[in-house]
Amino acid sequence: MEITDYILLFVCVFGAGASYFLIKKPGVYFLKLLLSFSGAFLFAITVLHLMPEVYSSSQVNIGLWILIGFFLQIVMEFFSEGIEHGHMHVHKHHSGAFPLTMMVSLCLHSFLEAMPLVSHAHAHDEIVTIKDNSLFIGIVLHHIPVAFALVSMLMASGLTKQKTLIYLGVFALMTPLGSYSSFLLSENTALNFEGMFDKIMAIVIGIFLHISTTILFESGNDHRFNLYKIVSIIVGGVFGILLTSM
Repeated sequence: MEITDYILLFVCVFGAGASYFLIKKPGVYFLKLLLSFSGAFLFAITVLHLMPEVYSSSQVNIGLWILIGFFLQIVMEFFSEGIEHGHMHVHKHHSGAFPLTMMVSLCLHSFLEAMPLVSHAHAHDEIVTIKDNSLFIGIVLHHIPVAFALVSMLMASGLTKQKTLIYLGVFALMTPLGSYSSFLLSENTALNFEGMFDKIMAIVIGIFLHISTTILFESGNDHRFNLYKIVSIIVGGVFGILLTSM
């Protein structure tokens, strides 16, 4: 990846979270529709692009690593309280306190998702950019609503704007940090990183499958919102199909 790609990963996530302060009344429905779009997009590229890629590799029992990723996400959501797919639980009795376990889990989630970006480029001698890599776009689209939800929850918990921006910055750094860590590992010729890449990708596929299906199967309380959600899901799915067919 080029330096501009690392910067883009950080700016998109940080900018999305910081936009909370520019919107006087952040719309919960808008956030959920954006999550629906990104969930459908993630599901589409996972089924059409990522899964065929790992199953075409020489790795034995690659499906086991997908299951590991799926159940790892369940464990991480126990600590993050499901903020990855739009759940925001504000504990009033912890007002002003920093939710450490949630932040650690969310950062680990972001770090793992970004690891296959650079390893994919190294394995195929390509430069991954937003123009030619559906995984790159999928990660960005997924993290934009998550960053917004994170800031919303931290502010509702009673944290100051300054502290919230610091924690947002830490979260935004995890994606470029994860991809850069893959680059450092791939440069180590003593490691069989091509084989490691397939397993890491399978874990990320499991994470994507859990998050996307959770988003898609959740329903709203009113039929009008459900109609908007269906439209958002269809648009996200079509976008993913078009991107993977290019």
